[in-house]
Amino acid sequence: MNFATKVLHGTSCFDPVTGASSVPIYQASTFHQADLDRPGTFDYARSGNPTRQALEDAIAGLEGGARGFAFASGMAAISSVFMLFSAGDHVIVAEDVYGGTFRFLTRVLSRMGISVTFVDASKTEEVRAAITSSTKGVYLETPSNPTLKVTDISAVCRIAKEQGLLVIVDNTFMTPYYQRPLELGADVVIHSATKFIGGHSDVVAGLAVTRDEALGEQLYFIQNGMGAILGVQDCWLVMRGLKTLKARLDVSTNTADELARWLSTHPAVNRVYYTGLSEHPGHLIQASQSSGHGAVLSFDVGSRERAKALFDRVKLPIVAVSLGAVETILSYPATMSHAAMPVEEREARGITDGLIRLSAGLEDVVDLKEDLQQALDSLLPRAHLEETKEAFSRA
Repeated sequence: MNFATKVLHGTSCFDPVTGASSVPIYQASTFHQADLDRPGTFDYARSGNPTRQALEDAIAGLEGGARGFAFASGMAAISSVFMLFSAGDHVIVAEDVYGGTFRFLTRVLSRMGISVTFVDASKTEEVRAAITSSTKGVYLETPSNPTLKVTDISAVCRIAKEQGLLVIVDNTFMTPYYQRPLELGADVVIHSATKFIGGHSDVVAGLAVTRDEALGEQLYFIQNGMGAILGVQDCWLVMRGLKTLKARLDVSTNTADELARWLSTHPAVNRVYYTGLSEHPGHLIQASQSSGHGAVLSFDVGSRERAKALFDRVKLPIVAVSLGAVETILSYPATMSHAAMPVEEREARGITDGLIRLSAGLEDVVDLKEDLQQALDSLLPRAHLEETKEAFSRA
């Protein structure tokens, strides 16, 4: 089945007991065992629940993996997956990961005797050069947050497999609609389902999928042991969002593409980061390993003062932490998604004080463009503004 059909009619599309078109919320903490010698599938909700199982089966099917897991947040999924490693292990990590991931790796995982080396994973040779005798895994986020660097997943997986390393990919920006890392050789794929998969700014959730059953058993042991599971009502919300994922992303991606091209021409914008632009250094790799460029872009207006002035003037996008929702969201990475990253680390990764991240929603692109234009125009000198207005009216 194609994705649009599979997301609606694949695994867990209806309740197998009643035939209900929406899998019920099984609000139960424990389950009766009719026969002590033959226990049922479910016994205690931390270990398993029919509603959660439906979501876990659905995401595993969409990613093409063996086992799916639903966690209480994206960071719960990420931290649980890192528990696959042990004291003394070394992990290579893409340098421009989400700030919460950076914080966990540098301030929590480091206390457990697991070391990390950050590399520019868009340069495959840096991944190879960072491998040591204690390296056990590679962690990628592609496109990265917020500068949208692209890593060649297949190339990194080939290097990793030569050394017997696990490859973990954060696929939040792309979702299984556009990109399926397991099919490219990765072992584990992770999502903050708070974002595009949930899609409505009303749930916090994380998902993970393993490529094979054996690794799935290891991750299930960790999930059950640590207990950072997703509650059943939130599972239901994520499943509801999943059903419209393709429809939402089709609209949002078209909007992001149009906004990125338009922003590239505005004199108040210093630089635009979007893999759909042909001048993006990762454009061709992204096009080869994904079927789309997604709904997230970033642009730099030069300074914190100019960024704040823009935030103060926009009317349609909400200014907030997060992304991937039905409404367009503007974020300021320096004090939001990457606030946990020291200034020198942010600057080294291109996360400047003028950088703004935009996650396109479902509004009419003309309205968004007009709103952004009036905000960006306010950053220009008056003489330049008159010329810009005239040029944009002609366009």
